[in-house]
Order: sequence, then C-alpha cells, then structure tokens
Amino acid sequence: MPDASQTLDPAVAERLTRTDQGLVCVVVQDDDSDEVLMVAWMNDEALRRTLTEGRATYWSRSRQEYWRKGDTSGHVQYVRSMEIDCDGDALLLRVEQIGPACHTGERSCFRAGGRLPMGAGGHE
Repeated sequence: MPDASQTLDPAVAERLTRTDQGLVCVVVQDDDSDEVLMVAWMNDEALRRTLTEGRATYWSRSRQEYWRKGDTSGHVQYVRSMEIDCDGDALLLRVEQIGPACHTGERSCFRAGGRLPMGAGGHE
C-alpha cells in the first residue's frame, strides 16, 4: 500500500475529469499581473507534487516524464493558488514567475505565439 503522503488527496482526485491519458489541463497565470503565461498538463502525481511542494510540476506529453518548472532553466514557478473549473477538467494555477515562462525566452508562451487574425465576426 502506498504511503498516504505520496498520493493525491482523494477529495481532490475525485473532483478531476481527466483525459484518456489521465491528464488535466493547467492554465498558468501570473499572480501579480494576471497575465496568462502558459498551458501545460498534470496527472495526479504532478498535481500532488505541485500542491505539496509549492513549485509547479507538470507532465511532459512529448518526453513522457515529470518536469518541475525551473529545475534546468532557473525560471521557477512558485505556486500562489490553484483553482479547479466547474467541470473538473481544467486547473488555474496562479504563480510567482521567476524569469520567462516560455521555452523561447518570452515572458508568456502567448507572446511567443502571436495574435491570430480575426474574420468578419471578430471584435476589435
């Protein structure tokens, strides 16, 4: 039987709606500026680590491994709060971001990606 301190709180786990791969989407937002920094994925273990350690840990779908933000880059995310959406299929992680959040060196992955053109129905 696993050590209870090494498992996600069942009260939290039962609220999650995961993908077929056991993942939940995480929107990461700067706690001071409200800027959306990035989107990532967590499984139960990444979420447990994030909640207990106070540093953002994600599941890399491409590398199939855990990565704690900042361990190699120094661009750490200190957790300030976390919320779950009404359907349980997305988390909002508010962080203190040290350095850029994006692997391109931009503060936000959405700055790096750029704005998409809006059609006739778009609002200015």
